[in-house]
Amino acid sequence: MELKNRGDLVINGLGSSNGGQFNLVTLNGRGTINDDVECHEFECNGLGTVSGNVTADTARVNGNAKFKGTFESEKLTVEGTAKFEQNLNVKNLRVSGKASVGGSVKCEEIKLRGMLSVGEDCEAEYFKGEYRFAIGGLLNADQVDIKIYGECKAKEIGGQTITVRQHKGSFISALFKPIFKAQLETELIEGDKIDLENTIARVVRGNQVRIGPNCQIGVVEYTDEFSQDKNAVVNDIRKA
Repeated sequence: MELKNRGDLVINGLGSSNGGQFNLVTLNGRGTINDDVECHEFECNGLGTVSGNVTADTARVNGNAKFKGTFESEKLTVEGTAKFEQNLNVKNLRVSGKASVGGSVKCEEIKLRGMLSVGEDCEAEYFKGEYRFAIGGLLNADQVDIKIYGECKAKEIGGQTITVRQHKGSFISALFKPIFKAQLETELIEGDKIDLENTIARVVRGNQVRIGPNCQIGVVEYTDEFSQDKNAVVNDIRKA
């Protein structure tokens, strides 16, 4: 994005802008942008609202931000709280805070160490989830790697390699087990190689399927290999 000769937009206190094209956009106070914004770098450290669409090379939310339009970026880091009312399209997404998306998410890589909620589908080449998420549609990635700290939900999960592991928590995390269910809940898991722990699913379908401890599965359909832990429940097993 060739924006080197354009100015910066910096809001330090209470202020607003009509949007436009900038090199750097920084919201440090209580800032509002009333239209579309296109920039090289976007950063929200305070309380920010963008009513239009955002297109940025890199973006970071350290404070609390609301985006009413679509959001597109090469790299997005959420360490605070970000609400995207429509679709989120980024190459690399990092969430260590809290992010909610009303529409769909399309990424190349997602690394989640915070909380993520998606209203519709979530698509990536690589999805690594290490805390909590809720996806209203399909979670689809070539590689899905989930470590469960709390309650994780997706309507369906699809991919080539799907691995779900229970996080081996500390003493502090053990104290919160009665509050947060440490499990994955989904209707369907479908992939080539599937390895599950602490998962509740109606149907699991794959070539190589391992059902590990603390799983409750309705039906497993497999073509090549199947194994089941003694502490897992599978109601029906079918070899294709």
